[in-house]
Formats: sequence, structure tokens, C-alpha cells
Amino acid sequence: MKRAKQTSESIELGILLALSGGFMDAYSYLARGQVFANAQTGNMLLFGVNLASGQFQHALHYLCPVLAFGLGIFLAEFVHFQKIQKVHWRQVTLLIEIIILFGIGYISFEQNLLANSLTSFACGLQVQAFRKIHGKGYATTMCIGNLRTGTHEMCNYLCTKKVQHLQSGLLYYLIILTFIIGAILGNFCIRIFSAKAIWISVSLLILAFILMFVDREKDEAFQ
Repeated sequence: MKRAKQTSESIELGILLALSGGFMDAYSYLARGQVFANAQTGNMLLFGVNLASGQFQHALHYLCPVLAFGLGIFLAEFVHFQKIQKVHWRQVTLLIEIIILFGIGYISFEQNLLANSLTSFACGLQVQAFRKIHGKGYATTMCIGNLRTGTHEMCNYLCTKKVQHLQSGLLYYLIILTFIIGAILGNFCIRIFSAKAIWISVSLLILAFILMFVDREKDEAFQ
């Protein structure tokens, strides 16, 4: 498979972001009161279930992350429209995400609602800013779309025998596997670092930020 035209669509960056995505979901669920940072469908379901049973306080714990996720998407697109010159707009959103997640490490377990809302906000930023890998739509903070598209590509390969479909399908499955590895890593790190385990996710995003910056410098050098 050829190298991606943009760093934001590269396999390397996708792996780092998927690792971080799986880590964040494990962190919010295991360490912050069983709320999903990324899987907003699950949060909407649990919001409805708790609302129906009259558990309004619990319902709020699932509603706020959903709203924060939407705000994260809004901010990412707002940054996109600012047409920043010196750095890429995706780098700006990544930097905001890094700062937010770093701050979450200082939030106590008594304030899980705030921590989960901020984590979902960061996930909204990421899912909106990074939506393609090698020109194809994908997500680094959830798996259902990747599973659908990956399976679709594998079916196309079996029917047409075209290698590009096999490569594409395997790529989507790689992102899913990476997400799962991120969740496994999150499980282990939470046991050791407790609330500050989220800083592992920060480290992955810093690597992603550096990767984008280095490749941007290379592109400019050859222009």
C-alpha cells in the first residue's frame, strides 16, 4: 500500500489515534464510573434506561458526555474554518485534546461527571478532525463503522479478487485491533496509575502531534 498523501490519513497516525481512542474508552468506563467516552450510542441507551426508571442523577452522568462530545465536534469544525496558516488545523485540535486530557489526570474520582464530559469532549475533537485513512472514511474512537466498512471490503475482495479491497479490509481490521490493544493497555495502566493513567493517552497523542509536525516540515522542504 502506497504512503498516504497527507499525514492525517497515514496508517502510522491512525494507529496512534486508535490506541489513544481505545485507552480513553477503557479509562472512562473502568476508572470513571462506567461511562463511555467514545461510544455515545451506549451513553444514549443508558441515559434513556435511567430516565425511564426515574434515576435522574444517573441519567445526567450519561447525558453530559453526549452533549460534550457534540461540542467537541463543533469546536473542531470551528477551528477548521479559522484557516490557520502556520500550523495545520488538525494539529490545533490535537493540541487542545492533549491539554484537556492532561488536566483530567488531576480531577478526583468524586468529580467523574466533569472528567467524563471532558474526555468525551476530547473524543469529539478527535473523531471530527481525523476522519480518513488513505482516503477512506474511518474512526479512531469507535469501531462499528470500521467493522462495517472492513467487512464490506473483504466481501468485495472475495467477489472480485481485487487486491485493493483486501488491503483496505485488512487496514480497517488493523485499526479495530489497535483500538482493542489500547483498551487492554488502559486496563493495565489504570491499576497502576489510577486517575493519572490518562496521561498514557496524552503521550500517544503527543507522538501523533510530533509525527504530523515532522511530516509537515518535510513536505515544506520539498516544495
